[in-house]
Amino acid sequence: MSEPIYSADRSLYGKLRRRASKLIYRKRARLEGLKRPLITFSFDDAPQSALTEGARILEAYDARGTYFISTGLMGNESHLGKYLTGDEVRALSDRGHEIACHTYEHLDCGRTDANTIAHSLARNRAELSALGVTGISTFAYPYGDVSPQAKSVLSRTYASARALHHGLITTGTDLNQAPAIGIEGENGEAVGIKWIEAARATKDAWLVLYTHDVREAPSTWGCTIKTFERLVRCAREHDFEIVTYAEGVRRATGTA
Repeated sequence: MSEPIYSADRSLYGKLRRRASKLIYRKRARLEGLKRPLITFSFDDAPQSALTEGARILEAYDARGTYFISTGLMGNESHLGKYLTGDEVRALSDRGHEIACHTYEHLDCGRTDANTIAHSLARNRAELSALGVTGISTFAYPYGDVSPQAKSVLSRTYASARALHHGLITTGTDLNQAPAIGIEGENGEAVGIKWIEAARATKDAWLVLYTHDVREAPSTWGCTIKTFERLVRCAREHDFEIVTYAEGVRRATGTA
């Protein structure tokens, strides 16, 4: 199956929109006094391999991950492989993994009006609640695109919204447009290790990694099973505390 082509808005308006978004509706992280650096392993869209391989590996290291779910994708199939079914999403939650929001239909929030975003968020929560999954507290922007109106809605609805630009979460980082590192493609492992080393060298840092599928032959937006296992092992060997995204937010907002 061919992979759909997504193109970020490169227009002048798009550039100004993203720049303006960084300046407003900010929620400041506070991460002073960590005993160990934090790391989160997260999965966007949640194809089934994120469960069969991703969760399996995390659990082997006594860790749990965060799954950003668009319930409108459940049970379908794409270039990422088959998506999780409702029963599988519920099983992940029962096993201690965090289920988080990714809009209902995988909206590009940078190009969508506030009312549409709010409706999509509510529908996603309702679908997850019908599965018995409640208490959803975090979000990831599909495609990583953002706008002032999107941040306005998300800042009122979720404790944090994760984006895709590179960086560590440290004191002062905006939790409504939080950075994350993709461990995707041929260089995904090297990129992940580079940022693990950067987090180790930075006092009171939280590193968020993300991928989609975890397979022997992954999509452009996925990683291999060996890559994922090596990165989880590297985090353990470097004495990181592996936390879900929601737990990281609790630490960064003083509500742990």
